[in-house]
Order: sequence, then structure tokens, then C-alpha cells
Amino acid sequence: MRGEWQQPLPDMPAPPPARAWRRISPPEGYEIQWRRLVDAALELGLGPDEIAAGGLDPIAAARGWKPATVALYGKVARYGGVVLPTVPTPEPEPPSLDLRPLTRIRSEDPEHLRTVAWCALALSWPAPVGQFRTLRRDQVRTTARRLLVHTDEGDWAVPGALTAWHAWESVRNRFPALATSPWVLPALRRGPGFGSHVGGQLSNQALQVTFAKHAVRTGQHLRATSPPSRRAWAEELAAAYALLSYDSFRRLALAAGAPPVSARGVVRAARAVNRLHHLAG
Repeated sequence: MRGEWQQPLPDMPAPPPARAWRRISPPEGYEIQWRRLVDAALELGLGPDEIAAGGLDPIAAARGWKPATVALYGKVARYGGVVLPTVPTPEPEPPSLDLRPLTRIRSEDPEHLRTVAWCALALSWPAPVGQFRTLRRDQVRTTARRLLVHTDEGDWAVPGALTAWHAWESVRNRFPALATSPWVLPALRRGPGFGSHVGGQLSNQALQVTFAKHAVRTGQHLRATSPPSRRAWAEELAAAYALLSYDSFRRLALAAGAPPVSARGVVRAARAVNRLHHLAG
């Protein structure tokens, strides 16, 4: 029977690594990352008991994982029930970065507009990628000046995203499968997974890849279009964007003053919405 990992009984040998990993059910939503973690552990002959006892350092050294990657797979292991010491997610490097070019519209390509709308939302509402994956269109409302996002943790006022949001909504409404999709960030094409379809829910990994592609292409656009007086700025920004992940984008947005999308940020978000309603009235 499969389930969560449990510590071996005293004086009882641990099962072979491959068998021990097969006994654990992958955490829901992180099946791909879990498979990668298991494969990396098995390459070194490590089972869940050895990982729990010694941490991820041997795997990180063998794979050349950066601190952010170690933090990610540490979370995945804990989601699967393998108890590990908490590794803090490192702060982004550089500590500040101009993120506004990622929110600017360059074409009517649906994939471009979908990601621009995501970045525009995340710049003022820096939710984790998993929360964007499950964000529904009926959770987002528009006013004359900003978007309002409703979640189980509260209501959030999001300024600065209206242009990108309306552009994305206008383009997606041209395609029936996208127009009827309940997701803010739906799939634009059928993927390899069973049940994947246009308008369906994207995986966390697909969103991370989508963001990385958008960041790289934005950097390339800046290099190609910036005037000579801003060439150095464009080169520096493009180099940073080439390595930018959504997780780093999110932490940079938080460092720039965006309210945290968590229980600790609900009071601040509620005050923003109350101020908006007061002005509207």
C-alpha cells in the first residue's frame, strides 16, 4: 500500500531505495518535481530514510543545484511526507530589478498577452505560481481604475493591470475554447499529458517555463529596440531577465513594496479595497 513516508522501526533495516520511494505517493500537483527528486536520489543510491537523515546536500552537489533549487525540492520532499530541515528560499540576486518591461504589450499573440497579464497582476499581487495556476476568472473583477481579486484569504485591489487584462480578455474571447475556460491562465494548446486540452488548467512547471520564455524574449526585444543612449541599460536588464524565474520575480515585487499575498497581508489588502470603494462612492 502506498502512502506517506514513515521512519523505520528501531533495529529494522530500511528497504532498498527504489522500493522505499515506490511506497510513497507523490504530492498532488508536484508529481513531475517529485519524479525528478526520486530519480536524483536513486542515482546516488539514496532512499527517503537517507534523505531525511542527511538532507539534500549530496544530491545538490551531484546535480549542481543552486540554493533556490534546493529550497524547491526540499519543499517537494516535505509535501510528500519526507521530513527535512526547512531551507529558507534565498533572496533574489540582484535585490532590485526593473520589472515593468515584462508588463508591456508588444503584440497580439495570445501567449504573449496571457503572460503580460500575469506579470501585470503579479507586480502588485505577487501570488505564488500555484495560486495563479488555480486562479479563476470569476475571482477577478474590473473597476474603472484597477482589478479586484477575491480569494479565500481576502479581497485585493490590484492597480496598474487593467490595460494588460483587457487586452488578454479581448484576444481570448476570439477563441471559443479560451472564451469558455474558467482559468485566468488557461492552456493555449494541447499538451502531452492525459486529459490536456485547450482552455484547460496548466501545471506549475508549464507556467514556470512560460514565464522564463517571456523574460528571455523581453530581454531580446529590449536589446533590439533600445536607442544607443539606453544600450547599456538594455544589455544589463536582458542579462538579468535571461536568468529570471517567476519565483524571483515574485520576491522582487515583494521587495519593491507589493503587499504579501498571505494571511499577513489581508488587513492591508482589505484597507486598499475599502479606500477604493470609498473613492468610488
